[in-house]
Amino acid sequence: MNIDFNLSENFSYSFFPRPYFTFEKVSFLNQFKNSGKIKVDIPINKLLFLENLQIKDIILSNVNFDVNKKNYNFFTELLKNDFSNFKFEIKNSNIFYRNIKNDVLFINKIDYLKYYYDKKKLSNFFISDNKIFNLFYNIKFNNDFVNKKITSNINSSSLNLKTENYLDYKNLKKKEGLINFYYNKKKINAKYNYSKDLFEFNFSDRPINPNFNYKGTINLKPFFLESSGLLKKINSKEFLNPNSILLQFLKTKILNNKNLNMNTFFNVKQIDAIEDLDNVALKVKIREGLIDINETTLSWLNMADLKISDSLIFMNNNNLFLDALITIKINNFQEFYKFFQTPRNYRKEVKNIQFNLSYNFDQFTADLNDIRIDGLIDPKVNKSLKKLILKNNKLQNRIYFKNLMNQAIKNYAG
Repeated sequence: MNIDFNLSENFSYSFFPRPYFTFEKVSFLNQFKNSGKIKVDIPINKLLFLENLQIKDIILSNVNFDVNKKNYNFFTELLKNDFSNFKFEIKNSNIFYRNIKNDVLFINKIDYLKYYYDKKKLSNFFISDNKIFNLFYNIKFNNDFVNKKITSNINSSSLNLKTENYLDYKNLKKKEGLINFYYNKKKINAKYNYSKDLFEFNFSDRPINPNFNYKGTINLKPFFLESSGLLKKINSKEFLNPNSILLQFLKTKILNNKNLNMNTFFNVKQIDAIEDLDNVALKVKIREGLIDINETTLSWLNMADLKISDSLIFMNNNNLFLDALITIKINNFQEFYKFFQTPRNYRKEVKNIQFNLSYNFDQFTADLNDIRIDGLIDPKVNKSLKKLILKNNKLQNRIYFKNLMNQAIKNYAG
């Protein structure tokens, strides 16, 4: 095994049920310091003669791994070792993922992890049960030395998510792989390849006429992601529900890294729970740790076009917010009033509406400020639309919004 351990002088030993040493503190690879306990099992027939001393099993417990850009591949590199004569286990430990400033981004708890060799399959295996953000998941890796392939499976019952990854590393210069994602009984596959500084990928739910497609290129030095995607229909709960994978991921602040730069464009034809909105052109940009969706546009029943600018997505008091300037161009003001069933005597012509939005994803609330109708601020309109409190029920939201808008229209019409 290719791991250098530095063992402390503080240790104990026992001969029952089989010989083993327990060291109170251990560091290895010159990267993990004072990392908990290590238990070393030694076969009884190898114990009497030091020149034939052979380690059978190694068990680490209560270890804290500090993972950063220098040692991020530690766990996969272990698969290259020879585990044919012993096993390597880790129990009740933690992985601290740190950024370039050594700040902890998130913590992964290892309940149980094991490396072993399967003689029939001529492969190293790595299995692990973990928890992250209070979500449980398990991993299984298989390194096939003969065919030079790595197979991995990640399963999270908490998220109804499962992934299968197949990586071919015969070609050392350009490795190719395939990932299958299973989420809520839906399947998405992704083909990818990577070389020294370049990673390319293409996600799709099916090869012909896909409902979902996402492809892009990642330059690793320096890191920059350029990608684009197409969605025929999107479930609004997957990006508006505070418990969704996307919003939980944004809350980790992993994307708020000053070394991360990204441009992503998504074209969404329809939002299922909000049929009134369509043709969404979502643009996501990350620059020096700041996330915005500037230049995002969408249509509202062909009677109005919306544009987002001066936006920022950020965390405040453990809540996720979107601050933005919303500009609405009214293409047909008569249809606009028909939608809200506004009485005819209140239907003044309107061409443009603009306001500052602060939306709280966790509380389902929206604050509207500085509402301008055709460039003018009406205090009564601003007062009636100051705060929107949304519901989980689609019908309730529709009735609530119509009543609120009609009150604002009545105030505007005088």
